[in-house]
Amino acid sequence: MVENDALSVTREAYDAAATVYAQLFRGELRDRHLDRALLSAFAEVVSASGDGQVGDLGCGPGHITSHLNELGLAAFGVDASPAMIKLARQAYPGLRFDVGSMAALNIADGVLGGVLSRWSIIHTPPQELPVILAEFHRVLAPGGHLLIGFSASDDPSHPTQVFDHTVAPAYRWSPDHLAAMLRKSGLAEVARMVRQPQPTDRRQFQEIHLLARKA
Repeated sequence: MVENDALSVTREAYDAAATVYAQLFRGELRDRHLDRALLSAFAEVVSASGDGQVGDLGCGPGHITSHLNELGLAAFGVDASPAMIKLARQAYPGLRFDVGSMAALNIADGVLGGVLSRWSIIHTPPQELPVILAEFHRVLAPGGHLLIGFSASDDPSHPTQVFDHTVAPAYRWSPDHLAAMLRKSGLAEVARMVRQPQPTDRRQFQEIHLLARKA
């Protein structure tokens, strides 16, 4: 019930904000050189270990899905917000976008070479995150990779911290704690990138990207 309530609140909030959100973030990679480099590295490791099919889970308006496609991956997007998926289909008609929940993906077992979760877990109540990580593990093929991005908590002794996200209630995570959760789900950390906040960033949080591999 807790997860359903949280998912419903998040879906409705992003439905209402979808048009503004798409306008704000469509060009976000233009000045984020490290993010582009990391996505390129992700594309390379996925392509090297399989057929390159990737699920962008929590894809929003689809701009990152499109970028993955430009990098040579067979990328598709999934998002809980029907309004976001409508915008993604309009902006990128040649790509596949589906409405769905990360906690119950309509994807067969072991078919993906990669999963991208770019800030898509931040609205998940901490007690529900293991279900989502288990779904990531389920849909990945052996040797497949997960790239997961989130904001870091300030105190490593606290696994999570709530923060005042504009759209819906959200959480920051201790990177080591989340890496341990990934290990419990069968996903071993391969690498991590820590990006320090820029002076112009509204929130002065570290940004974390963890790359993990399914055995």
